[in-house]
Amino acid sequence: MPGHKRSVHRLAAVAAPLGVAAAFACLAPAASAAPRAAAAPTAAAAAPAAAAAHNPDLSVRHKPLHSKRRGVVPKRLRAYHWALTQAGHPYVYGGTGPGYDCSGLVMMAYRHAGIHLPRTTYEMLASRLLVRVRHPAKGDLAFYGSGHVELFVKWGYTFGAHDYGSPVSRIRYGWGWVPTAFYRVR
Repeated sequence: MPGHKRSVHRLAAVAAPLGVAAAFACLAPAASAAPRAAAAPTAAAAAPAAAAAHNPDLSVRHKPLHSKRRGVVPKRLRAYHWALTQAGHPYVYGGTGPGYDCSGLVMMAYRHAGIHLPRTTYEMLASRLLVRVRHPAKGDLAFYGSGHVELFVKWGYTFGAHDYGSPVSRIRYGWGWVPTAFYRVR
């Protein structure tokens, strides 16, 4: 019996493309026919309307391209894009601008996005504004232990004020220097 089921599936796999090709072959002569007057309704144009009357799923229209939510950028992305404008600024311990330390850059980035995070990494980790996530997105917080924080870019990269001597920039992590937790800001 199992062999019989396999042959049915093979037959269906061969018949489906042939049926699709036959359906399009029937449409080709109609497309090459002389154009008709625009005012005269055709049976082909009336068929979708009749099908929509009987099937409510076909009558649903797509949302317009100019929806109200289209221009809204998530706050985590606004924070990330603001932080990008600070690239090249020096690392300054305790700095919140124009030189930054790790938590100072993150705090100011989110402040420009309208969210007031605490000043230090320890206070950020204790904040109720953070929710731990397993799959971070661009702009989420990447914590290295409890003493360093940067903005997540993509797997293998974060953006932030790394340490003395290196400017605010994108950092490739790995080989012992890997984020231990990722958080999303509410």
